[in-house]
Amino acid sequence: MSEYILFTDEQREQARQTDLVAFLRQCGEVVKPSGSEHQWNNNGQKITIRGNVWYNQYEQVGGDAIAFAQCFYNYPYPDAVKLMLAMNCGIANPSYTTYPKEEFSPPARLDNMRRVYAYLIQQRGIDKDVVDAFAYRKLIYESARYHNAVFAGYDKSGNLRHAHKRGTGSESTYKGNATGSVPEYSFHWVGADDTLFLFEAPVDMLSFITLNKAGWRNHSYAAACSVSDKVLWQCLKDYPYIKQVFVCFDSDTAGQEAATKIQKKLQKSNIHCKILVPIEKDWNEDLLYRREEKFCQGKQC
Repeated sequence: MSEYILFTDEQREQARQTDLVAFLRQCGEVVKPSGSEHQWNNNGQKITIRGNVWYNQYEQVGGDAIAFAQCFYNYPYPDAVKLMLAMNCGIANPSYTTYPKEEFSPPARLDNMRRVYAYLIQQRGIDKDVVDAFAYRKLIYESARYHNAVFAGYDKSGNLRHAHKRGTGSESTYKGNATGSVPEYSFHWVGADDTLFLFEAPVDMLSFITLNKAGWRNHSYAAACSVSDKVLWQCLKDYPYIKQVFVCFDSDTAGQEAATKIQKKLQKSNIHCKILVPIEKDWNEDLLYRREEKFCQGKQC
């Protein structure tokens, strides 16, 4: 429990108006200019900063400098105010009361998917029938400008609401969500039975399906494109017949801590939940390892 501290109105306002770019740089963080704003990368998620306000484009949450300390440093309100005052980073000029939002801007679609098919099947080991099924539903396409693989997410009415981009070059590590993507509708497949599998990334989701192809179309699958659970709860709301969830996050500490938190939330809502853990770091590594193992057996490695 944090110590009770009585702040004056002036102190609260000074803390609220703290220049967040100066604060982050003083903390040793890298903040990059982007037009009239700045961008901060927090564990792969883009945080937009404008003066004393911030906005997480993916989670669609934001606030002022005090809310920043509460969200990213897990400080209770009094400690958040105290931190901002102690850092003495100056007042943002001008200061704002609202945070910036961006409209959804999915990449333009290319007529063919040659590079995406090559990337998913040859590099990532995804089964062609699985790729075909998602491409047929327009859940995967190739972007016209950069030839990225785009994993599309639609709402229940069929409106495109989310686009996750992944570089297809052999050396590319690029990945990110299109500006304005709504996390509740990230990449997902809706089946007819009562089971849903939740993943961190689209490639992991497709890898798991490839590893477990029997009857896969009957199940539902969702890729959070992070360790968020927003798409999961949206699916449970839109498709109430889903009664069983398997959380299939990466085997690293961050993935398993997030999986455990989601499991506890689901159990409180009386939804049956199990955690499935890949043998390697993620499901694609499991798939590629199995492919290499089969190759070696055929060649008697």
